[in-house]
Amino acid sequence: MSTEESPRDQRHKRAMERKKAHVDSRIAAATEDRGLLLVLTGSGKGKSSSAFGMLARSVGHGLKCAVVQFIKGTWECGEQMLFANHPLVEFHVMGTGFTWETQNRQTDIAAAEKAWRQAEALLADESTGLVILDELTYMLTYGYLDKAAVLQALQDRPARQHVVITGRNASRELLEIADTVSEVKDIRHAFNHGVKAQKGLDY
Repeated sequence: MSTEESPRDQRHKRAMERKKAHVDSRIAAATEDRGLLLVLTGSGKGKSSSAFGMLARSVGHGLKCAVVQFIKGTWECGEQMLFANHPLVEFHVMGTGFTWETQNRQTDIAAAEKAWRQAEALLADESTGLVILDELTYMLTYGYLDKAAVLQALQDRPARQHVVITGRNASRELLEIADTVSEVKDIRHAFNHGVKAQKGLDY
């Protein structure tokens, strides 16, 4: 077998050299080190799954973490069963389920405010390295929480604390203060074709 590089291999090597130089320069330029606010929004599946993937990473690095789940909580969720009793994770669930199940706005507001008080305390705790506010966007969209107070608490949090917020229809104001925003697009979902929610994938 010939050890000489083909023209295609040579072009590939030159291209990868240029790419490496570009990536290395970007890494060298990224010198700021601080807590980040991430917003995962959009109509597609995977927002909470992504957030809990980051929770797993953080726990793997030994960070103290916390989760506040808005809306969810009336059925067993895999993430709660895995992390709720973990020594590095403080886990809170609003516990009312979806708003179309409760059908009572005042009950939902009271539950949201109670969950937010827990979140607010966590956002002031310097020892907590990561806070996940799962489905928080709905609480702002529906007007269950004071948007200005939520935004202020996020901006006033400890400098090294990371926050991940999930949910559809994230507000413009929330997007404006976020460091990283990812929108998950719904291209196809099995549920829309009559497939029920699957254990381990959907809950």
